[in-house]
Amino acid sequence: MLDQIKGLHHVTSMAADARTNNNFFTDTLGLRRVKKTVNFDSPDVYHLYYGDETGSAGTVMTYFPFPDIGRGRPGTGEVGTTVFSVPQGSIGFWQDRLSQKGATGLKTEETFGEKRLNFAGPDGDGFALVEVRDDSRAPWTHGGVSEDHAIRGFHSVAMRLRDEGATADLLKYMGYEALETKDGVTRLIVPGGNGAGLIDLETMPNIQRGLQGAGSVHHVAFAVDNREKQLEVRKALMDTGYHVTPVIDRDYFWAIYFRTPGGVLFEIATNEPGFDRDEDTAHLGQALKLPQQHKHLRPILEQQLQKLDN
Repeated sequence: MLDQIKGLHHVTSMAADARTNNNFFTDTLGLRRVKKTVNFDSPDVYHLYYGDETGSAGTVMTYFPFPDIGRGRPGTGEVGTTVFSVPQGSIGFWQDRLSQKGATGLKTEETFGEKRLNFAGPDGDGFALVEVRDDSRAPWTHGGVSEDHAIRGFHSVAMRLRDEGATADLLKYMGYEALETKDGVTRLIVPGGNGAGLIDLETMPNIQRGLQGAGSVHHVAFAVDNREKQLEVRKALMDTGYHVTPVIDRDYFWAIYFRTPGGVLFEIATNEPGFDRDEDTAHLGQALKLPQQHKHLRPILEQQLQKLDN
């Protein structure tokens, strides 16, 4: 069993409109945009990152806004819900705020003994807020939400699977432990993690496979401290029979990817070097940053990419 993984690093999804996506995360949810860059493979498409003040591992939601992409079809083989941690007693505030901001799909419930508010993003994305006692992570408080209510980072992700068995075994090999199973959902946790240590597995044997599009999660990334730990994980996964990509430099972290038995794309990402490698902390996410191989395209991209409101 591995011990290098510390919880979630980031979750990457797809959207249909960059400005709408940016406004939802920075205004409605009050997160900080910590990086404005482009898709490595499609530089005419933004890659937008939102999180806490510095983009700490376990807080960062990222998006590829492909203009006019069709809406995804929810189903199995994907992350169905991305869940954020908020302070105890704040669900009422968020229900009012999200309603006033025009969010849809609002529903309160209690799961695993936690108060929860489900809601949809602009592209039908599955989101939830869960009240967590004593989440010590510092929130971003310059986005219009006070410290008493502000998002602390990820609480968990929920994966929809036709059969959880092989994926649960993989997560246990990655260092996760089973906590509880209730109403067809198995909850796992990585001990001593970064605050974003929970994974829920939802078994849905009669649901069709999801088709990716706007509102779909493209992949979920798990955090390791550094490249040395990442290489240890890569070797262990390959020795176990997984097909893992070579290490890829993503400018702000190094990444490896592999497909899970249940169909979800996993990434293992390093906490280094971080989002301040090319911008100081006070100005994160303000300037358009381009990967080295796309820097020659700056004049074209600055004309083509949709202007954001803030």
